[in-house]
Amino acid sequence: MWAVSDRASHPADRYGRDVLSSAPPSHHRRRPVAREVPAQRDLVVEDAATGFTGAITRVEKAGGVLVVELEDGRGHRRGFPLGPGFMIDGKPVVLTLPQRRAEPAGPKRSASGSVYVEGAKARTARASRIWVEGKHDAELVQKVWGHDLRIEGVVVEMLDGADNLVERVQDFAPGPGRRLGVLVDHLVPGSKESRIAEQVMRLPGARGNVAVLGHPYVDVWQAVRPARVGLKAWPHVPRGTDIKVGTLAALGWPHRDQADIAEGWQRILATVRSYADVEPTLSGRIEELIDWVTVEG
Repeated sequence: MWAVSDRASHPADRYGRDVLSSAPPSHHRRRPVAREVPAQRDLVVEDAATGFTGAITRVEKAGGVLVVELEDGRGHRRGFPLGPGFMIDGKPVVLTLPQRRAEPAGPKRSASGSVYVEGAKARTARASRIWVEGKHDAELVQKVWGHDLRIEGVVVEMLDGADNLVERVQDFAPGPGRRLGVLVDHLVPGSKESRIAEQVMRLPGARGNVAVLGHPYVDVWQAVRPARVGLKAWPHVPRGTDIKVGTLAALGWPHRDQADIAEGWQRILATVRSYADVEPTLSGRIEELIDWVTVEG
């Protein structure tokens, strides 16, 4: 007699014998597990909820929440909460806070790129000086080159505009060991500032003791690289409109009064981390002025 096998009498059930079993059916697809990825700068990710795709520019804390900023190919930037909800190459990821990189071997650098001198005391102030036109110029110079200035004993003073520069230089009485370096806004051929600079250099004692340098921008704000505030270029502000007011309006920031202007500048200044965030047409002139006033003799 032929034996009838149990397998033959009970053909394979692809759905399983117990339809009420809590074990997941073997044929069900599992949701892909999101892997953790450090939110490193320039990594391209997609926000799964909105489809916005861009390169990571930074991770910062805003309102007590860690936010990752993405920049798309057209320069548009958006912030998203750090964590789950992102895609890389169509696969889900969880963005995590990147590990701090170990300090590179070699000397520590200041914001200006010079060697940082740990624990160094400020040198006694020299008789020589650097003058800048206003408060914002002075704050930018101090933020980037403050360490160098303290080490060299160089004092930066404000002019409150260049209109009275000739009289101020006369009162300063420059001479050997008492040099003067002046940073002027909008120092371009034919400008009012260029004519004032020429008058200064004709003063007795100016030659060899005074250097008047400048940048081409109407205001020092434009010497900060526009990418630091999410722009490809600083906006064109029509003649007759205050450059600061027009700039803040173009950025969509408050610009009604002096308090708004002060706050706007602080927002711009906060984006400056080092000389690399400043246009070379300014940073190069500052370096020259520091060298000029620190020459002995």
